[in-house]
Amino acid sequence: MPILSRSRARLLIPGALLGASVVLSSSALAQEPVVPPESSAPSESPVVSPSEAPAPAPAASTEQEETFTLPTVNVEAERERANGPVKGFTARRSGSGTKTDTSLLETPQSVSVVGRAQMDAQQAQSVVEATRYTPGVRSETFGADSRNDWFLIRGFTSQEGGYFQDGLQLYSSSFATWRIETFGLERVEVVRGPASVLYGGTSPGGLINLVGKRPPTDGPVRHVEVGVNEFANGYAGVDLGGSIDAGNHWRYRVTALARGGGTQVDDIDNNRLFLAPALTWAPTERTSLTLYASLLADRTRGQNFLPYVGTVVDAPYGRIPTDFYTSDKSLDRFKRDQRWWGYEFAHRFGDTFTVRQNLRYALLDLDFQTLYGVGYAGDPADAQLARGNFVTLPSANLFTVDTQGEARFTTGPVHHTVLVGVDFKHYRLDDEQGFEAGVPLDLLNPVRGDFTPTTTRYTDNRSTQDQLGVYLQDQVRFGEHLDLVVSGRHDWVGLAVDNALAPTASYDGSESALSGRAGLLYRFDSGVAPYVSISRSFNPVAGTKTDGTLFEPETGQQLEAGVKFQPENTRLMVGLSLFELKRQNFVTTDGAFNQLQIGEVRSRGFEAEANATLLRGLSLIGSASLYSLEITEGTELELGKRPVGVPEVMASLWLDYTFQDGALRGFGAAAGVRGVGASYADRENTLEVPGFTLVDVGVHYERGPWKAALNASNVGDKTYVSSCSSASACFYGERRRASANVGYTW
Repeated sequence: MPILSRSRARLLIPGALLGASVVLSSSALAQEPVVPPESSAPSESPVVSPSEAPAPAPAASTEQEETFTLPTVNVEAERERANGPVKGFTARRSGSGTKTDTSLLETPQSVSVVGRAQMDAQQAQSVVEATRYTPGVRSETFGADSRNDWFLIRGFTSQEGGYFQDGLQLYSSSFATWRIETFGLERVEVVRGPASVLYGGTSPGGLINLVGKRPPTDGPVRHVEVGVNEFANGYAGVDLGGSIDAGNHWRYRVTALARGGGTQVDDIDNNRLFLAPALTWAPTERTSLTLYASLLADRTRGQNFLPYVGTVVDAPYGRIPTDFYTSDKSLDRFKRDQRWWGYEFAHRFGDTFTVRQNLRYALLDLDFQTLYGVGYAGDPADAQLARGNFVTLPSANLFTVDTQGEARFTTGPVHHTVLVGVDFKHYRLDDEQGFEAGVPLDLLNPVRGDFTPTTTRYTDNRSTQDQLGVYLQDQVRFGEHLDLVVSGRHDWVGLAVDNALAPTASYDGSESALSGRAGLLYRFDSGVAPYVSISRSFNPVAGTKTDGTLFEPETGQQLEAGVKFQPENTRLMVGLSLFELKRQNFVTTDGAFNQLQIGEVRSRGFEAEANATLLRGLSLIGSASLYSLEITEGTELELGKRPVGVPEVMASLWLDYTFQDGALRGFGAAAGVRGVGASYADRENTLEVPGFTLVDVGVHYERGPWKAALNASNVGDKTYVSSCSSASACFYGERRRASANVGYTW
């Protein structure tokens, strides 16, 4: 299977500390009272409401007519909020890179934002589909998988520790994985490079922070839509929100979706139920409390694990069809039931101090059993696929709370935004896994049977991980152009495993780590902003060395330099970056499968992105990522090689045009191309998986409250292997998927 069992764990602080922390906050920003624009922040134009506009002077005399020239008033809508809707395809602000409401142009790190408009235009049905055109992200790592979101950031696996919702981690371990419904999202934000200084243990490559829909601050939301694709998989969704009382002190939002139908693989359906209610209470303009919940139920089946010979290259019998099902309906099932509830609180004391707290408690139950391919049983010419009978029944509890205090003040010509915070995570996993050899499958003449899941178990344990972190950050502006961001953090992590099958393998211990970041940026009046930054991350590692002591945390170090371009009052953002990133202390294995913590991987690269409204009605999204990845420390067989399944080249371009006038007003068309370079299926880098280039197209029409769209991803219906994790585990990418939807907004 593609995930190795990794357990993490242990209690560090009493609940009393959490109760004492309720006065401060989190991921900055849901329904937070808006801080008035600072006069010392020249990059932001003050918002002028009609009630604040200067009034014309009264006439001096009613008997004499006079002509008055009224003053020019710039009346704008409320400025973009870091967790609010994105106008078009180009965001200007984000909270993921700094945990404060900060302009992307003033953030000395690579941050990309996918807004609701882009997700709708591309009909993204999953997080990995939403990030197909995002630089640095290799989405859909394991191809067309209906179970999970898999992704690499800057060449490193990031879905385990780099999956966040509203600034709080959705940590995954073993097969206990979370999934997010994109219909419930306002934004998908990608922070590239180490982010432990604000978020604790994460992948050095970066993280994806998913920003959920919240009760609207002004005006109602009333939207319904239905859609279906060529695999007869259809859905219906509803999104309702608005004010409950006349004073707009109580606001609500309810987002719900039901999906069901087939996939490109015979006998694998992809069914889902999703519900996300939210309620905001804002007694004053300075205080808000949002209560929210989410329920998601997935029903699908396991993914095909196919051999390299017969997918990437021809077997004597040819190639395995992409719609061929290698498991069996009598046994195979994948059930995910996840739910959570929490709150987001914010209070602003004047124009200087703000406190926030974001808290969430999440539960996950998963029931997965399958027959999956483990290579050929004999010679490939015999076309007999060996299979493993696998079962896992993990159950996870995740409690997270992030508490912040923010101060904005000026000392002479220097403006400060100081953030101090403490966060805590408690994760508990009850894990059960079993495996035995299954009956081989004849790929040319398959015989389906009546199989039962294995009753043998090789894993039966409870693992816990507790993480307590304190962090401090100062965003310093010198004058009008020079910005310095300095951040530091200390974490204490407790890890414990209670192994019911092998009690002597149980362990209980703790470790600690420091993280830091410093970034310097100079912003010219033209909107050009060169920057340089250095950052350090850590990630706890489950397990013990041969002497019984805990593995040390993995560490990441990055040096990045780049330039951003975003002129004021335009819908244009261009970013270029160069970086060197090292992942150190990762656990590798030698030829005898002994675990050794001696690994280091170096990723050097260049990234470019552009989001723009080029002309009225014409939008562009473009990206390019060029890397050089090398294992610089490790066992002899992998030194100097590239990690398995990691491409070094990715590029994409999307254009969308909508007619603004005339008989075709409201009609639009879009087209995109995305390419992924070659990767390897083995540690020795002898089995190459070719790269691929895909074309996506779409047409859409909007008239009044109605909007209809027809999209096709991989419109050329190209057959390709997305990646391989070994010579016996290759994964087909998604074939052409044409889909249509109709929406009504009122």
